[in-house]
Amino acid sequence: MKTRIFALGATVFLSLPLFSQPKPETIFSTTSNHVCAMDLTDTEKADLLYMREEEKLARDVYLLSYDLYGMKIFYNISQSEQRHMDYMKDLLESYNMQDPASGEKGVFTNVDLQTLYNDLAAKSKLSLLDALIAGATIEDLDIRDLDNCLAQTGIDNIKSVYDKLNCASGNHMRAFSKQIVNQGGMYVPQYLSDEKYQQIIAAQHEKCAQK
Repeated sequence: MKTRIFALGATVFLSLPLFSQPKPETIFSTTSNHVCAMDLTDTEKADLLYMREEEKLARDVYLLSYDLYGMKIFYNISQSEQRHMDYMKDLLESYNMQDPASGEKGVFTNVDLQTLYNDLAAKSKLSLLDALIAGATIEDLDIRDLDNCLAQTGIDNIKSVYDKLNCASGNHMRAFSKQIVNQGGMYVPQYLSDEKYQQIIAAQHEKCAQK
């Protein structure tokens, strides 16, 4: 897996959980592909582990922001991120891979994600607008990484999960961008091209569960 570099650009206004939930219905078949962990490439394995924790990072930051500001968008999207975490956990279990996600909020096995969480959490505490921009940044990164993961696997059940997560991240990006504008701010994409970001913002809300 290629190295990921996280840059919280200075030009962005980046002055920039655990609870029980019903387990979502499994959205892939573990028997149809007849693929085991030994059949996965090292890149595919690393991507599964990484995306499990990246979805946790999103959930944990949003729950922190909800506790700070009580704005419903943070709670609603944290619920979506919990489902994403569960989807990724299902994939890991289907390939008998060890789950890297800690049961403690704000704690990560991946050192890059730990650093990113620390930065985003600190900046989210500065103001509501900063927290919303942190949310947009997370979705920006998530879409970029999911695009890369999709390009690096040909396994149908893995692609199905990534597609659903990518679709939902587009919805989240639109929601955060709208609230940033409502707060008098503006989001500048840090990971996606401006062209792709504008395409996402211009699109309609999608029903990702039907993808």
